[in-house]
Amino acid sequence: MSATLNAGKTRAALRTSARISGELLLVLVATGVALWLLGRMWSVVWPLIVGLLLTTLTWPPTRWLLRRGLRPAVAASLVTVLFLLVGAGTVALIAVPVASESGELGDGVVEGVQKLREWAEGPPLNIDDAQITGAFDAATDRIQDSAGSIATTAVTGVSTVFSGVVTAVLALFLMFFFLKDGPRFLPWLRRQLPGRLATDVPVVAARCWDTLGAFVRSQALVGLIDAVLIGLGLWVLDVPLVLPLAVLTFVSAFVPIVGALFAGLVAVLIALVSNGFMDAVLVLVLIVVVQQLEGNVFQPMIQSRGLGLHAAVILLAVTLGGSLAGIVGSLLAVPVAALVAVVWNYLREQLTDPPAPQPPAPEPSAPQPPEPSAAQPSAPQSPAPDAPAA
Repeated sequence: MSATLNAGKTRAALRTSARISGELLLVLVATGVALWLLGRMWSVVWPLIVGLLLTTLTWPPTRWLLRRGLRPAVAASLVTVLFLLVGAGTVALIAVPVASESGELGDGVVEGVQKLREWAEGPPLNIDDAQITGAFDAATDRIQDSAGSIATTAVTGVSTVFSGVVTAVLALFLMFFFLKDGPRFLPWLRRQLPGRLATDVPVVAARCWDTLGAFVRSQALVGLIDAVLIGLGLWVLDVPLVLPLAVLTFVSAFVPIVGALFAGLVAVLIALVSNGFMDAVLVLVLIVVVQQLEGNVFQPMIQSRGLGLHAAVILLAVTLGGSLAGIVGSLLAVPVAALVAVVWNYLREQLTDPPAPQPPAPEPSAPQPPEPSAAQPSAPQSPAPDAPAA
């Protein structure tokens, strides 16, 4: 005989499913509204994020100066100036050698174009000079016809560059104020919040700050590994400008996808111009291998250890962030996932029942001498001494 469903249990399961679905729907709507507000305020939020990331880099020397007795404003000013000097020195380290080699690089580019043209004229392409000239003329005509769209793109590019400069300036000012007033932020925040929030929010903020610091340190370590491996490969292949290219690789590691592509393209072009086609191919293979190791081995392993996330979670977060928000999404995917994990772990700690107290273990009693049994004869007693004679 087949069993029938219990009507009461079925209705209870449906009501529970409907209630949970409604609650999840409300959570998703609230999350969507929060993301929409975040997008509307992105011109302020993005410099704030960049300033926080820069602060995690510059906070250790600031803390060291504060422990030596310097005032917060003086320590923050010194570290900010030092940061600007390091940034300017990095740019000079890349730009000055490239400028000194610009003449040879320009001659190499012209020679490379000529070699490419001669290769195209030979087998298997067999493209004669007239066809190449016609292709150049057609490209020139297309560029002239597209002058309007090119101008629009140029204006958009200039606007993007200007927005980036404004973001960098705001981030530097925010970094200075974070370094100067950062230690007073959590006590101030605790005084502004009521009740339980005065305890929970500062604790979560402190944990999130530690997580951001771990992310920046792990990203710097990944960039250092990339710079060392690619620099050694370029040195073995005798490619010029090894040190500037290694520094460029390290700096570009903080900008996902675009940074690696830009640094790799520069290295391949310099190898093509200076060493020839085969060395350029070898440099390209080297960069692809190192980038694959970074994305699939080094970065997930290092960041999973520093952030407490599994390597698979990091890979999925970067993929999801890139598909949702492009380059910015790829940059923020890992720290956002780590911050979500921090908040979730804190909520789980607060919602988990404390373990039941264990009964105290009985204290061991002192060992008692065994009682003589009836089967065992008692010890013989010594005879009493005779009484003295009267």
